[in-house]
Amino acid sequence: MNKSILIVDDEDNIRNLLAVYLRKEGFEIYQADNGVEALNIVKSNQIDFVVMDIMMPVMDGFETLKILRKDSNVPVMMLSARAEDEDKLFALGFGADNYETKPFSPKVLVAKVKAQIKRIYGNEGKDQHKNLEGLVFGSLYISEKAHKVVLNKEELNLSPTEFSLLIYFVNNKGIVLTREQILTAIWGYDFEGDLRVVDTTVKRLREKLKESANLITTVRGFGYKFQGDGEI
Repeated sequence: MNKSILIVDDEDNIRNLLAVYLRKEGFEIYQADNGVEALNIVKSNQIDFVVMDIMMPVMDGFETLKILRKDSNVPVMMLSARAEDEDKLFALGFGADNYETKPFSPKVLVAKVKAQIKRIYGNEGKDQHKNLEGLVFGSLYISEKAHKVVLNKEELNLSPTEFSLLIYFVNNKGIVLTREQILTAIWGYDFEGDLRVVDTTVKRLREKLKESANLITTVRGFGYKFQGDGEI
């Protein structure tokens, strides 16, 4: 089944232009011109990816993302005419998976959306990494195949980026990973943000891991390392 994308922007021309390009790539498209409408669409439909502007009437992108993340892990790419790093980190801190600045080339943006969807959903239905079908690190259970992380019998609500980051750490346990390596592996070569996005996302992931946060250690001057012997 083709993936569905929700485009949220109060500028009709941007919304409609992106819709045309994305439909040509085979995606099913939904549109909203404000955050309230977007939340209603996500609640009533199967949405696989969201492209959302920040500056909108009724409810802006930041507030929409905050509410969305309370019960949805749908991948979100934020759009904004503001290129300041602080705005990017603010969006990523709320749980955005990527951030793109306006103006943009529709062809380039669509290519980035496709690349991110492939990274997130590309291995669906495949039997890769069977060793991660059920790994236990103390009170933490991780299943890549089932896309599930459980802490003390409670399933954690991780965003796609947080989940991908955790799996990347586990796949490379015991290895010191630089911020550059993490940025490229999780966000791709074409990501426009700086290395601070790695620290922001690691911090958010650690907060959700609670007492298991110490599995991810900081190696000063280098990056991060996942340590712990998982049991199948």
